[in-house]
Amino acid sequence: MAAAVLFAVSRRRELVAAYHLMARVRLPEVALAMGCEALSVVCLAAVQRWLLRAGGTSWSMRRMTAIATAANAVAGALPGGAAFAAAWTFRQLCRRGVEQLLAGAVLVVSGVLAALSLFVLLVVGALAAGSAGPDAVLRPAVGVLVLALTTGLVVFGLSRFAGFRRAVGRAWAGAAERSRRIRQAEEALARLAEQAHTVQPGFRPWLRPFAYAVLNWGCDAACLAICLWALRIGIPWHGLLLAYALTQITGSLHLTPGNLGVVEASLSALLVAYGLQADQAIAAALLSRLISYWALQPVGWASWTGVTLTTVGSRSRRNTKDGGADGSGVPRPPDGSGTG
Repeated sequence: MAAAVLFAVSRRRELVAAYHLMARVRLPEVALAMGCEALSVVCLAAVQRWLLRAGGTSWSMRRMTAIATAANAVAGALPGGAAFAAAWTFRQLCRRGVEQLLAGAVLVVSGVLAALSLFVLLVVGALAAGSAGPDAVLRPAVGVLVLALTTGLVVFGLSRFAGFRRAVGRAWAGAAERSRRIRQAEEALARLAEQAHTVQPGFRPWLRPFAYAVLNWGCDAACLAICLWALRIGIPWHGLLLAYALTQITGSLHLTPGNLGVVEASLSALLVAYGLQADQAIAAALLSRLISYWALQPVGWASWTGVTLTTVGSRSRRNTKDGGADGSGVPRPPDGSGTG
């Protein structure tokens, strides 16, 4: 709050100018931006739904979208909200009949796909930006990420050879003999790998969820571009994708509820670095956050309420259906001592 007050005082002229820009925003373009943001949430739900189907559990898109929207609201409620959202989603999946192993795999794999797709957008944005803006400073970071991806691909390629797999297996077995935690992790990973290999082997089937993950970020970036269009601001196409991807990386720290202040400041600074004036960058950042964060909060909490009430209602109906020990339909007391 102190940082926000200091920023408002030091940038009051830019904030006033940004307010005047937002007052003249074009509503049809704002509606289009909201549509892109809604599609982004649907794509996130589609990733998780595909993973559930790969694990043998078929869910409707409506149910998965409701849970994804509610989890997004939970993530924006507290600092480090992504952990709370993951725990809440895990509980909702398990309460609806999904096995714990599959529920954990869905969350982990969807997170990996999100990180990988954001990395792809970062590389594409860096290539599109060229030597403009702060790209010269970012090239080493992008180079490290490319090196990490290359190393992963090399290891994946070596895993195709039986000798390499035997060597890694012996090393892992030796470590497992010395640590009980490693043995437990090995057993869990073995069950997960066996299930994934049985349900959906091969590489090509994974292109669909990866495309959904890319569209999740891409629609969110399109929302930012449309916000610039709605404000009658020239869109810096050469640096827009890189600015967006870097902002999402900064926002992944979750230092504040919903990354309030962190995302706005980062995005404004990067847009200024790519040619926008300060008032234009602030107006674009505030409008995009108004759509991508604030507009989704009431929808997300309404979904959270509906999902929670559905769970409670299902439990009540199940308890009523089970009835007492004699089948009379009288609910059992908590201690099971009789009907009283």
